[in-house]
Amino acid sequence: MEKRITDLLEETADRFGDKRAVTLGKEGYTYRELRELAVRIGTFLAKRLSFGSPVPIYMDKCPDMVACLFGAAYAGDFYSPISREQPKERVCKILQTLNASAVVTDEEGADSLLQMGYEGQIFRVEEMKRCQPDENLIRSIRSNGKAGLLYVMFTSGSTGTPKGVAISQQSVLDFIGHFIDVTGITGADRIGNQAPFDFDVSVKDIYSAVSTGAELVLIPKELFCKPPRLMDYLIENEVTTLIWAVPALCILSAMKVFDYRVPSKIRKVMFSGQAMPIRQLFIWQKNLPEAQFINLYGPTEVTCNCTYYMVPEKIGEDFRLPLGNAFPGRSVFLLDENGCQVKEPGERGEICVAGESLAEGYYNNREETARRFTVWEGKRIYRTGDMAMIADDHSFYFSGRADFQVKIMGHRIELEEVEDAILSVAGVEACCCVFNKEKGRITAFITGCVDQRYVKEKLKNKLPSYMIPAHIRNLEALPLNLNGKLDRKALTRMAV
Repeated sequence: MEKRITDLLEETADRFGDKRAVTLGKEGYTYRELRELAVRIGTFLAKRLSFGSPVPIYMDKCPDMVACLFGAAYAGDFYSPISREQPKERVCKILQTLNASAVVTDEEGADSLLQMGYEGQIFRVEEMKRCQPDENLIRSIRSNGKAGLLYVMFTSGSTGTPKGVAISQQSVLDFIGHFIDVTGITGADRIGNQAPFDFDVSVKDIYSAVSTGAELVLIPKELFCKPPRLMDYLIENEVTTLIWAVPALCILSAMKVFDYRVPSKIRKVMFSGQAMPIRQLFIWQKNLPEAQFINLYGPTEVTCNCTYYMVPEKIGEDFRLPLGNAFPGRSVFLLDENGCQVKEPGERGEICVAGESLAEGYYNNREETARRFTVWEGKRIYRTGDMAMIADDHSFYFSGRADFQVKIMGHRIELEEVEDAILSVAGVEACCCVFNKEKGRITAFITGCVDQRYVKEKLKNKLPSYMIPAHIRNLEALPLNLNGKLDRKALTRMAV
C-alpha cells in the first residue's frame, strides 16, 4: 500500500507518544495528542467534504493549525494555508481559485470571512476538536484510492492573481526523506519555526519534526520585532535547528543581538530565499562556531529545495556561496534561451530542475503550468526563471532572476550585480535595488551607518557609470513581505 504523509505521524506517535511534538509558548501537544486531535479533525472533514477536496485553513500558525494540516490529510483532502495577515482581496482571490466549499478557521477568523462576504461553509476549529473520532472511517479512507495532493501553497502571480502550487504527498515524502539524511536532523533536535505556514520553508520544519520525533518550536511572529526577546525564546526553548529565510537571520545579526545573548545550543542553521550576505554570515559563524551552516536553494514548485551547500568553517571576505549539490533524486542544470544546455565555465543559463518532487502544476491554471513545466529531452522539468553562472570548478552560482534584468543605455544589467557591489561597501548592512521603467533609472535602498554620497563614490570603482543607481536612499530597515522576503513591490512604490 502506498505510503501516506499521515503514516509519518502514526509511526512517530507509536515511538514517541509522550514526547512534545509542537510548542508555542506554554501551549502544545505531544505526538500522541497531536495524532488524536488530527484524527478528530479528519473525521469531521471526511463527514462533510468529498474525497480530494481543498481545505483552506485561515488561521495564524499555532499547534491547532498543525493538527488541521494532518486532519485534512487523514480526510483524504489537501490543505491550503492562508495567513490572516493577507489582504482581504488576495484572500478572496485564493478562495476563488480553490473553489472551496468550506474554510477552516477560528472564531476571530470566522468574523473576518463573514465581513469579506464569504458565502461558503465555515468550520470552526473549536468545534472540530470536539468531534468524536471515527477510526474505521479514517482507515477506510486510508485504504481507498491513491494518495493525492498534500497542499496547495500560493505564490505571487505575474498577472496579479496568486498562483497555487500543487504539491503531492509523494513529493513531500521523497524530499523530506532526503532532506533529513543530508542535514542530519534527529529526534533530539528542537526546530525553531520562523516561517508562516503559507510559506514553503515551514514544510521543512513541520515534516522534518514529524519524521524524526523532533520538537517543532513555533516562534511568535512579533518576536522578530523584538530581537532580544527572540534570543531569550530560542534559549529558553533550547532550540537546536534553524531553517529560516535569509532576511530573518540578517535582522538579528545586523541588530548586533549576539552582544545580548548567544543561543549556544544551535547546531544547524539553514537559510534560503535569497543570497546570504557574507558579512552577516560571518557574524553568525563567529557566534556559533560549532554550528553547521547550509545554503539551500529552490522555489516552491520543486517542493522546497533542489540544492544544498555545506558552508566551510572558515571563509574569506571575497567568498561566494555556490548553489552546491542537487538533493538525491533531482538533477539541476542550466539551459540557454534556445533550450540548449549550458556546460562551459563562464556561461550563464536558466536553472532547470528534473526528477523527484516537482509540483503537479498550478491549481486550476493549465496555461501557466504548461509555460513553466515543460519537457526537455524526454524529461519533465521546471524552469525556475532564476539564472546561474558556471564557475571554473563547474559549480553553479546564482546570478539573479531573468526578470530582474533591466536595460539602460543599451546595456543589459542584473540588479543583483548592482546590489552585490553596494553590499561590498563598508557600512552597508543590507541593500535592494529597483528599476523605474518609465524613467529608466535604478534606485537603491540601503540600511547601515553610511552616507549615500560615500556609497556612490565607492561605486565608481566597482561599476561602470551606467550601472550606478541614480538615487540611493537610506532606510532603518528594508520592508519584508508576509513570507519574510524582501518586499520589492513596496520599494518600487517608494522609488516612484
